[in-house]
Amino acid sequence: MKKYFWIYIIAYLLVLTVVLGLLSEYPKLELHLLLNAHHTPWQDTFFRYYSTLAEWPFYVLALLPLCWKKWRLSLFYALCEATSGVTVQVLKHLFTMPRPAAAFEGHPDMVLPVVEGVRLHSSNSFPSGHTATFFVFITCCALLLTYYFHQRQAGRDSSLQPRLLLSGALVLLVVLAALGGYSRIYLSQHFLSDVCVGSIIGVAVPCLLFYFVGDKILKLK
Repeated sequence: MKKYFWIYIIAYLLVLTVVLGLLSEYPKLELHLLLNAHHTPWQDTFFRYYSTLAEWPFYVLALLPLCWKKWRLSLFYALCEATSGVTVQVLKHLFTMPRPAAAFEGHPDMVLPVVEGVRLHSSNSFPSGHTATFFVFITCCALLLTYYFHQRQAGRDSSLQPRLLLSGALVLLVVLAALGGYSRIYLSQHFLSDVCVGSIIGVAVPCLLFYFVGDKILKLK
C-alpha cells in the first residue's frame, strides 16, 4: 500500500515546496496581492462556491459509507476531522493572527481584492480551518483508495493501466485539495501561510491516525 500512497505524498510535497518558496521570497501582504492579481467573474463564482464544500458537503459525503454498512469509514473520517479541528482551533486562539481584511486596514496604499457577496472575517486567521478540512477529506480518500487498490491487486500481476489510473487519481486529489486551499486566498479570507499550515494539519492527521489506529478502526489487518 505504501508504494502507492507515496504518489499522493510526493505530489503534495511538490506543492508544499512551491508554497514554502513563495513564503520565503515575498512579504505576506505583497504575496497575497500577487496571488490575487487576476480576478474574473467566473473565478469569483467558482471559488466562492468551491470553498463552501468544506462547510457541510464533505460531512454529508463522509456519511455515504453508512448506506453500505461501512460505518468504520465514516468513523475514521469523523476521528480525523475532530482531531484536526481541535488542532486548528487551539492554534487559532494561541496565535490570534489578523485576517487579510484586518491586516490591510493599516495599509491604505494597498487595495484588498474582494469577491462580491463574500462576508470577510477579521480575526483568527492562522491556520485555515477550511483548508484543513479539504485536506483531511482528500487525504482520507487517498488512503482508502490506495488501501482498496492494494487489497484488490494482492496476489495478482498488476498491469500498467490500473497503476497509471491510480497515480492519476491521487495526483488529481492533491490538485482538488490545493484548489480548496487557494479558494481561501482568492476570497481574501486567509493568507498563504494560513493555508500552508492548514494543509499540513490536514495531511498529517489522517496519516498519523491511519498508521496508529487504522487497523483497529477499519479492521485492516
